[in-house]
Amino acid sequence: MSMIDALTGNECVAEAVRLCRPDIIAAYPITPQSVVVELLASMVADGKLGSKVVDVESEHSSMSVVKGAAMLGKRVFTATAGQGLAYMYEPYFSMSTMRFPMVMTLACREMISPGTVWCGLQDALSVRDAGWMQVFCENNQEILDMVIQGYRIAEDHGVLIPINVCYDGFYLSHQTERVELPEPSEVDAYLPPIDLPQYLDVNEPAIVDPNTVGSFLIRYREDHLACMQHAKSVIADANREFAARFGRDWGGLLGSYRMEDADYVLVTMGATTGAARVAVDIMRERGLRMGLLKLRFMRPFPDAELADMLRGRRACAVIDRSVSFGWDRGVLSVELAAACGAHGVELPVLSFIGGLGGLDLRTEYVVRAAEMLADAPAYLKDGAYWMNEDFLGEELGK
Repeated sequence: MSMIDALTGNECVAEAVRLCRPDIIAAYPITPQSVVVELLASMVADGKLGSKVVDVESEHSSMSVVKGAAMLGKRVFTATAGQGLAYMYEPYFSMSTMRFPMVMTLACREMISPGTVWCGLQDALSVRDAGWMQVFCENNQEILDMVIQGYRIAEDHGVLIPINVCYDGFYLSHQTERVELPEPSEVDAYLPPIDLPQYLDVNEPAIVDPNTVGSFLIRYREDHLACMQHAKSVIADANREFAARFGRDWGGLLGSYRMEDADYVLVTMGATTGAARVAVDIMRERGLRMGLLKLRFMRPFPDAELADMLRGRRACAVIDRSVSFGWDRGVLSVELAAACGAHGVELPVLSFIGGLGGLDLRTEYVVRAAEMLADAPAYLKDGAYWMNEDFLGEELGK
């Protein structure tokens, strides 16, 4: 029997971690993630969670600690954001390429400089090719559910790849929403017992991660890529069983809304999806057949699935809370265009960038983007449209 509560996104992370019962937690506080660490430490101190919490002096150390525990076959957890993610990049990359599964949540924020702690997805998307899986959540319930699903997916013996559960900093991390909390016994039944490879035995010292020659490294990369692709089916299976047990179906790799007969498609990721749903309804009321695709997993990227959903549509607009430097577009729009090209899907793709530095992506902004999408050829160009404070005025463009 689920319990109903009102929780922030950070509280949802802590509650989900409590339900998943990791052996080792190591993290360093950084805005807007700090509350996660504080809550977990309090749970351990109060006897509500039996994990070992390791106090560290930096994010580099936190990832190094959980990496060592993962070598022993332990379930581990950490969390960070922004510059903390940048600081832990060396062991972060090693964690994935050594194939140590874990869940790490990211309360996403902009990267400096200029200095800012506010919302953006630039931190997570800047490391999308570091070998981790990445899922982006729309609301607090999805955050809680995906931490639980994350362990199920990452620890699958056909995957063994760590996963980032990403959510918009401040918009979700500090926003309170209605959430259903499953019982511990229900989560225990969904998550298999911990049965992870043990690479290190303290009683028999050995070298882990030695220097390799190129041919050996190629084998590692090929296996990593193959298991990342296999993760797509594991993600689908984990979602189906979760929906059967808990009644919440998040769609696996992709979510969709009113796509059955859509001519025009909005593509979003993260918390912006809520405003986009309202925009789709508004455009439908105006007689325009518009739908929504919510990209959930940036890695593994659902290229074929996304292309199939866009095949036969008249145009799509991608709304990004990030930039792809050198492309003059948003990160998701670049990935989407690559997927369409690889699978022979031809349609105009408009790129919109907004919400940087914590700016709000209001519904009227998304409606304006939808209006432009309806006349896509007139606005198609190289580069993105900036959804800044002037976006609703007469002057459009950069």
